[in-house]
Order: sequence, then C-alpha cells, then structure tokens
Amino acid sequence: MAEASRPLVRVQGLKRYFDVSAPLLNRLLEGQPRLTLRAVDGVDFTINRGETFSIVGESGCGKSTVARLIVGLYRPTAGVIEFDGADMSGFRSRKEMAPLRRRQQMIFQDPYASLNPRWRVRDIIAEPIRAFRLIDGNAAIVARTDELLRQVGLAPADGDKYPHEFSGGQRQRISIARALASQPEFLICDEPTSALDVSVQAQILNLMKDLQRELKLTYLFISHNLAVVYHISDHVAVMYLGRIAELAPTRVLFSRPRHPYTRMLLDTIPDLAMTGRQRNPVAGEVPNPINPPTGCGFHPRCPFANERCKIERPEPLPARGDAPGSAALVACHGVEEGRLPDDVRPLNAA
Repeated sequence: MAEASRPLVRVQGLKRYFDVSAPLLNRLLEGQPRLTLRAVDGVDFTINRGETFSIVGESGCGKSTVARLIVGLYRPTAGVIEFDGADMSGFRSRKEMAPLRRRQQMIFQDPYASLNPRWRVRDIIAEPIRAFRLIDGNAAIVARTDELLRQVGLAPADGDKYPHEFSGGQRQRISIARALASQPEFLICDEPTSALDVSVQAQILNLMKDLQRELKLTYLFISHNLAVVYHISDHVAVMYLGRIAELAPTRVLFSRPRHPYTRMLLDTIPDLAMTGRQRNPVAGEVPNPINPPTGCGFHPRCPFANERCKIERPEPLPARGDAPGSAALVACHGVEEGRLPDDVRPLNAA
C-alpha cells in the first residue's frame, strides 16, 4: 500500500552544470575565465504512477537534460533523483543501477538516428531482452519480439528487415517496441513525435496512450509542442533557463496560465476560434545560459518586471488566489504580488 501511494519518481534540487571553458592553455594565454553552463539549475517535481508528466519550453531550456539525468545518461552536479524510493543519484556503478535500468527506458527524438542501421529490427528489439536475460532460448526470444511488433502495430515479418526500409513513423514504433522489451514501468520520451509528420504524430500519440492504459506505464514526456502536451499530459512543468517557471495540472495550466512566460508560449498557438483577443507577444530572445541575467531569468523579456525581479530570483510558490493545497506552483514575483492582469485566453484544444 505504501509503494502504491508514493510517487514513482521524485526529483529534488536537481542541478547539472557543464564546463564549457576553452582549453587551459588558451585560457592562460588569453586571460579567459572558466565558463560554466547551468543547463539545469535547481528543479523539483514528482511523477505519480500511471500518469504522464510533461516538461515544455523553448530549445535550450534544459528539458532534455532533465530527461537524460533521470535515465542516467548524465550524472547530476547536485540534487536527488529517486525512483520508487531508491536514490539513483547515489549509485556509483552500473551494477548498482542495473535493477532499476530495466524498469525505465527512453524513447529518443530522432528515429533515424536512434536505431542501429546494421542490425535487423528483430535484433534491435531483442537487445534489451538478452542484455537483462529476461528470456532464455532463441525461439522464445523470437516469439517475444513478434509479440512486441504486433503490440506497436507492425507485422512479425518486419523483424527481418533493416531500419532504412521503414518510414519515420514505423521507425518510431520500432523504438517503442525496443523500449517495451525490458518490461519497464517508466518511459522517458524525449520529443518522440517532433521529427514526424502531423498525421503520423497523432498515430504515435494514440499508440502511446493505448500502451499506457494496457501496460500501466508512467511517462515523462519532453516536448515543445503545446497542442501535443495538452492532449497527452496529466501535469505540465514549464521550464526557462534551467528552472521551472510554472508547474500545474494540465487543465489548470492551459485554462489559467499564471507565469508571463507560459502566457507567451500559449500565445504561439493559433487562435482557431478567431476570438479577436489582443495578443501580447514578448519581445527578445532567450539570454545566454552561460551568463544568465540576475534575479528572475525572464525579466529582460517580461513586460511586468520591476526592480525586485532584476535582483531576487523567485521560487515556485502557490499563486495568490489559488485554493490552499493547490497543485499549481509559479515562480514569479508579479504573480506573488498580484501585479499581473488576469486577462488570459483559455486554450480550447479539444
């Protein structure tokens, strides 16, 4: 009972810094300082079993780095990553991580680059089965790969082909089959539909939702496509410059966005209802993450910024006016002080 009630994934104070300095000799000769890229700079969230938690934001905001940290492709600079109560950030060897690696898998963005072009599809899908020694005997492994191919909408005969013989959508189905081969509980999906045509995106998303219901999967979904996030997510975190600007249940975030950056993102969605509402696009570009602004990272682009925003970095807090215990958190001094207008446009993406 305790296992069912606790979150499957808990991330607390997660940071990942990259040293992007020039080589030592260049720094000594040219008098250059060391440069640090704060890709993820203190992120907190939890993911409950069976739900889809999405992270959205512009390119370079740190969302893909969060995914790679959770799956173990990067080691965190600081912070805690718990999976089913086990602190993954404390593991020091592959042997320690092996029991948890089987239970979580990743689906990558580019199906053209994530599959080995020299292997047949059957061998690609069977690799996790053999690596984790889940099934003995070649005949049993072949039967399992055939089952996985059918589960993602392909035919068993496709197992004898090579990746180049498939379309982008079919390759992503192969990637999903490979991810399911180890019988995971948690899938990290790093923009799995962004390289596909719109019609194919819908097919892949429907497949993923069907598999989630059938296999009781939990998803971390990384995307910059807000329409996709709206349809697939239970909770959404909006990231900006390595930090979470706003976190809320999907319906709450899309019907009443609080952070100015979230409002900016929602204003990029076409207004198909042609309501005629005046939009207020935010000018400027994402600041250099190597030398981010002081205080709130969004203040150079925010029309509501004041002196406090330029000096003090905001922390995620329940928004003013929200009910006690609300799941929505916003990192904005303007929201905290009640300075922002409330004329937001609800998204009707149904």
